[in-house]
Amino acid sequence: MLKRLLLAIMLTTLSLAPGLAADKSTPKQTPQAATKDKPAANAGEGIDDFRQYKHCIALARQKPDEGWEEALAWTSLGGGEPARHCAAIALIGLRQYEEGARRLEDLAAGSHSDVKLRAGMLAQAGQAWLLAENPERANAAQTAALKLVPGAPDLLVDRAQSLAAAKNYREALADLNQALATAPNRVDALTFRSTAKRFLDDSKGAQADVAQALKIDPLYQDAWLEQGILKRLGGDDVGARQAWLKVLEIAPSSTAADMARRNIEILDVKDH
Repeated sequence: MLKRLLLAIMLTTLSLAPGLAADKSTPKQTPQAATKDKPAANAGEGIDDFRQYKHCIALARQKPDEGWEEALAWTSLGGGEPARHCAAIALIGLRQYEEGARRLEDLAAGSHSDVKLRAGMLAQAGQAWLLAENPERANAAQTAALKLVPGAPDLLVDRAQSLAAAKNYREALADLNQALATAPNRVDALTFRSTAKRFLDDSKGAQADVAQALKIDPLYQDAWLEQGILKRLGGDDVGARQAWLKVLEIAPSSTAADMARRNIEILDVKDH
């Protein structure tokens, strides 16, 4: 039961954005208090623990301060590994990225769970280290995860981001090539590879990848952002502006939109 419990939640928590909405269909569960006749429930004993885990993770991501308090309470009542996992996610939501990452690494090291579950914890640690602007530690966590689950496309894409953050574009390209060999229609990997190729002065390859990404998903804002950059570098200011305006149309509140706005402002200054 514990393995199924962890796996069900792990698959929904690889993204660490603090603002993700909680599962509204899951009622709030309070950890069962220990009594003389009934000890505190251990993680994985039944459906209430599954719901508690889902609720705690959702709370940790939406309201990390409350998620932290709930994780502590659940831990004291025998929540075990799921409760400690929830606490680590809450810390990341509270922007304590390094502490959250360390806890996830320790949890993975001491876990007796399936290798995929431990790899998932390490993947989350890697994402947290990247948020902490420590791509070397992120790379180490993701490499450890890949030793557990060799060739996993998600992990390869994650590690490519860490490598690119450290300006190791050629190594990032190798990871993305491997990921796309397994999952050729991943628009995020195609877009990341386009960026890596751009930094490696392969403009033709970069353009081909971003074009393929937009063919698969015409609403992928990061691909439009990258296409605008490529057009700008190629001297096509009109095409660049159109691509960046498309980002604002698709996802006006995204990080890609913020970058598109700044790029458009630079164009406007140049035009004047």
